[in-house]
Amino acid sequence: MPNRLFDRSVTDFEALTNDSEAEGIAIIPEDDIKEIEVTSNLFPILPLRNTVLFPGVVLPITVGRQKSMTLIREVQQHDGMIGAVAQRNVTIEDPSADDMFTCGTLARILKILEMPDGSITVIIQGKQCFAIDRFVQTEPYHTAEGHLLPLPVIDKNDEELQAMISSIKDVALKMLNMADHPVPEAVLVIKNIEGNTFLINYIASSSPLKIEERQHLLEITDPRALCETLLNDLIKELQVMELKKDIQQKVKSDLDQQQREYLLQQQMKTIQAELGDNPVDQEVQEMEQRSAQKKWTAAVAELFKKELRKLQRIHPASGEYATQANYVHTLIDLPWNEYTTDCFDLDHAQQILDEDHFGLEKVKERIVEHLAVLQLKGDMKSPILCLVGPPGVGKTSLGKSIARALGRKYIRVSLGGMHDESEIRGHRKTYIGAMPGRIIQNIKKVQSSNPVFVLDEIDKVGFSAQGDPASALLEVLDPEQNTTFCDNYLEVEYDLSKVLFIATANTLSTIAPALRDRMEIIQVDGYITEEKISIAQRHLIPNLLAEHGIQQPLDFPEETLRFLIENYTRESGVRELSKKLASVMRWYATRIVKQEPFDTTVSTGQIQMILHAPKYIREDYQGNDYAGVVTGLAWTQAGGEILLIETSLSRGNGTLTLTGNLGDVMKESAMIALAYLKAHANDLQINPEWFSSWNVHVHVPEGAIPKDGPSAGITMVTSMASAWTQRKVRERTAMTGEMTLRGRVLPIGGVKEKILAAKRAGINHIILPADNKADIEEIPSFYLEGLSFTYVEDIRDVLQAVLTDETVSKPQHFDIPSSETGKQA
Repeated sequence: MPNRLFDRSVTDFEALTNDSEAEGIAIIPEDDIKEIEVTSNLFPILPLRNTVLFPGVVLPITVGRQKSMTLIREVQQHDGMIGAVAQRNVTIEDPSADDMFTCGTLARILKILEMPDGSITVIIQGKQCFAIDRFVQTEPYHTAEGHLLPLPVIDKNDEELQAMISSIKDVALKMLNMADHPVPEAVLVIKNIEGNTFLINYIASSSPLKIEERQHLLEITDPRALCETLLNDLIKELQVMELKKDIQQKVKSDLDQQQREYLLQQQMKTIQAELGDNPVDQEVQEMEQRSAQKKWTAAVAELFKKELRKLQRIHPASGEYATQANYVHTLIDLPWNEYTTDCFDLDHAQQILDEDHFGLEKVKERIVEHLAVLQLKGDMKSPILCLVGPPGVGKTSLGKSIARALGRKYIRVSLGGMHDESEIRGHRKTYIGAMPGRIIQNIKKVQSSNPVFVLDEIDKVGFSAQGDPASALLEVLDPEQNTTFCDNYLEVEYDLSKVLFIATANTLSTIAPALRDRMEIIQVDGYITEEKISIAQRHLIPNLLAEHGIQQPLDFPEETLRFLIENYTRESGVRELSKKLASVMRWYATRIVKQEPFDTTVSTGQIQMILHAPKYIREDYQGNDYAGVVTGLAWTQAGGEILLIETSLSRGNGTLTLTGNLGDVMKESAMIALAYLKAHANDLQINPEWFSSWNVHVHVPEGAIPKDGPSAGITMVTSMASAWTQRKVRERTAMTGEMTLRGRVLPIGGVKEKILAAKRAGINHIILPADNKADIEEIPSFYLEGLSFTYVEDIRDVLQAVLTDETVSKPQHFDIPSSETGKQA
């Protein structure tokens, strides 16, 4: 029975659910309990379940049996008393005379409360004990004939008895303090009870004693025997409580976190068993069902069964279970030998590639060729393509277009800054937090074993103490090895030969030679101005209009786009162009929202008003009025540009001075040029003694911009030769080419960009190395309109084609005697 003394407030009259069942709550009387007088020895009997009423104690009881309700109402009418007698067996619904004890307590009804469910709650107070002699009737309720029992009178002068009562009080208070939920009010009740008899009855009624023990206390009339019996019973209960407390404390200290989790898991397991199937068993069954549909090899199937059996042997509460479950899930989630169907419609593929990207003909041609071979052969190892070019030319987005053209899934992984080999090969599964490498992770994500996999920025792979990711990529990007690619986490081979890997890079110089050898290099050149205009008209402007919510079409004439490209951007790609166009779109969006009038045709003046002053100034041809000034051609990441090289002579000791922020290679070209002129001075009618008495100063304008490369070699020779001979250079002529110390002209790169830069600058004649003639044949003819070419193999061919017989009409700022000039001219 719950201990109301220790767990309840003394003012709480809580109705109990069992009929006639209650717990003792004391109301402290002003005086101690006194004997009462009765007019009849017939007492109506009210059976009580699970409690014993003591004299002086107040009980709230819930009455639900018909006999008891009839008894209560009849006694209330006559203001009589009832005999509260405890049942021997609390489970009997309709107790007989043999089912009740023979001793009870006469009680008076203090209050009756009607409950909504039809039962009544009666608050009664015990007055004096009585003994039943015999039962005289059972209907409509029990009535018994009995006699009152004398109250135990405690002599206040009996020191031994008073000491015993004090001990009872101390034990009760100690039990109260040891309770799970101590009630401070109960301490006050016991401390404030002055009557010894009521104190004994209150403690006996509220203590956690059995019904039989409390009934025995009720029947004792000798005060000494009553105190001894109660003290012994309380001491036994106190010892049980102390023992229970010690056991709980010991178990609590011995129970570590793992044991607690185990107990909780066991409880969860029991609950799940009651609710239905165990979720762990369900998960294993689902994995077995999924494994039956997998297309994996026999070796992988055997490995999966082995790992699944291992998972079943591990307890779900252990930390190893999650690690093993992740590994098994990874095995079953991978698309083993599951491929998407390639689209072999070459015209459709070409159409998609042309829609998404302007130019890039070599890349498109290579993809169409790959599709054609696939259609003929039915199966082939996918090539490893590496797109190399400046930023912003569409290398990464080209991979997405290829995936759409092939009908494959698309994956992109950025390798920039990657310095851990495990990012490629994964971690050993024994490590905490282990996972597969990026390759396997992304293949699992797209659920296809033949996606288009873009390895972005492969030239920026790092190196650290954790390993070399570039070396790990050797197996991935080798068509002969990636059929058996082994990830450290999987510990089983995975076929990557059907994956179409496309790597992108800005330069080949930082890619390891072994890795570069495994890839098919495709050079993606920067866009020329004409191509940027087409890209802006076809792609950028329509997309930006939609992104900025401008429904009214804006007309960007070709001259406006050309002005914007040449004066506000300097790049190989179109990212900066897209940003500038976006600025223009925002300006027009503001005018639309403000409902201000504007011209839908965007002019160059409008561009200058929106974007303010031009950011870049394009170099134009400077003419041939001065000797020593020659126009060269240079390649930059922003495309081709003209490069002016100026040579000036001054009296001195033959020192060569180079300015213009030149790189080492370009400085070497200048030294080679001067050495060649010294070696062939007689052929050019230059007095050899001048080289020791005149200083040579070579300057390349725009000194804030770094310049390097060997392609300005023939330009520097021509500039120096023009300065020494004072002969003019052929009008509107530009040149590019590397030269050797013996005068041979070597081929250069970036021919297309350089030619278009010359054309934009108003140049109509270009000097090129003979070996670059094949590059000219690959350029569309409309780009070459108005241009003539001279192909040279030796520097003498260059000087013969460029230097005229006309000398400068104005004297140079340096002073060369006219007689000497005339002699050598």
